[in-house]
Amino acid sequence: MELTVPGVVAWAAGEFGDAEALADPEGSRLSYRSLWSQVQGVAAGLIDSGVEAGDRVAVWGPNDGYWVLAALGALTAGGVLVPVSTRFTGAEALDVIVRSGARVLFVAEGFLGTDRLGAMLRAAVEDPDKSVLDRLDLVVRVPGDWEALSRRADSVTTAEVRRRASGVRPGDVADIMFTSGTTGRSKGAMTSHERTLGVARAWAQCTGLTRGDRYLVVNPFFHTFGYKAGILACLVSGAALVPQAVFDAGQAMRLIQAERITVLPGAPTVYVSILDHPERGSHDLSSLRLAVTGAADVPVALVERMRRELSFGTVLTGYGLTEAVVATMCRPGDAPEVVSGTSGRAAAGFEVRIGDDEEILLRGPNLMLGYLDDAAATVAAIDADGWLHTGDAGRLDPAGNLAITGRIKDMYICGGFNVYPAEVEQVLARLDGVAESAVIGVPDRRLGEVGRAFLVTRPGYVLAEADVLAFCRERLANYKVPRRVVFCSALPRNASGKVLKRVLREET
Repeated sequence: MELTVPGVVAWAAGEFGDAEALADPEGSRLSYRSLWSQVQGVAAGLIDSGVEAGDRVAVWGPNDGYWVLAALGALTAGGVLVPVSTRFTGAEALDVIVRSGARVLFVAEGFLGTDRLGAMLRAAVEDPDKSVLDRLDLVVRVPGDWEALSRRADSVTTAEVRRRASGVRPGDVADIMFTSGTTGRSKGAMTSHERTLGVARAWAQCTGLTRGDRYLVVNPFFHTFGYKAGILACLVSGAALVPQAVFDAGQAMRLIQAERITVLPGAPTVYVSILDHPERGSHDLSSLRLAVTGAADVPVALVERMRRELSFGTVLTGYGLTEAVVATMCRPGDAPEVVSGTSGRAAAGFEVRIGDDEEILLRGPNLMLGYLDDAAATVAAIDADGWLHTGDAGRLDPAGNLAITGRIKDMYICGGFNVYPAEVEQVLARLDGVAESAVIGVPDRRLGEVGRAFLVTRPGYVLAEADVLAFCRERLANYKVPRRVVFCSALPRNASGKVLKRVLREET
């Protein structure tokens, strides 16, 4: 079994040959054999440009074929992949690139009308301590500089590329994935080749991903889900990868029909958007067989609608984080109540237990190696016995299924009682007409903190605050009932679909 990413790309070329590996709606279609050839070409161009083993290579662009080739090419050249969020401002990207020590940057030109490189350079002028031009040896603007990089590959032999690839070791750092930063400054989680591929194989095995599947990846490649449970999961299973640069329900439905998509993971809002789209009935979505979701509460009614109205034979939920990507998962055949109410059982060799304050603790073979240049944060996160302290609160049922009750930092205390927002959000999800909800604690002179609920209603529904609160009073203890309801058109989210509650707090 191959234990490095370049080893897996080469293995997949031999194993799956002319089967389609990449079907970029806006670009090329590549077989597994052609993918390996082009990956070697990118690696050769990087080697000729002076990239050495262990150099960090940042990729700042959307889900497309260029991202796949840049990332796999960098890893084949012995580099370390540093994905950068396309949602970052120039200053945020500059911070990640400087802190990662990246020597090479692939950056998309004009994606969504934004000059990303220009924004980053302007941010560097404003912050002289982060002069990025002194640090970067190579900037590849995509697609403008792609051909020039390809021409540089001509001076490096295939034998040299393969020698570089064979020099990569399973324990070498493969990627530095910066955490979502929902509660504070992001940290760079480092993972080895062996552990990164362990994540991909575990996800493919739990979901039953096979070489016959066609996988629409709407989760961003710069996120662990889109990269490890997306690109790499396809590589280890032989599935065809179909990237979508920006999620749009209408375009997604067109791709599902045209590409005969079988696998569509995503946050719950992805499925809600498709289910409630006025043009859904005009598209053939019957090829869909597998959905995997998480990152937010999943109402049982949504699971049932996905199975009934979107033809999904299997709907699964899972739990993970940047530091431990696939920790628990449901399994095919689990009841809708298990899929909705829990994140499944331990997966990928992980152990799960509940510690103090109901905190979820994880230990397993695919845990991150540690945080980049932050030994103190690493020690604080992973204790001496190897348990990762996730900061999430939860409970285990007798079957070992994990239910997420919220973030420990999200918990608030109302009149001396602990309130976990996820419990309140699960109740709100059962109110007809509620599409999404988020609950936070806000200061209160008498009770310390009280709940405030933010609601997004489904199209065609009108809800009143009094009705929402009455619904909650029938189902929750008084101290758990929100004191106010705020109706909004959308909830602020990060790239993985998690609600940015710090943004909601800033707006109160």
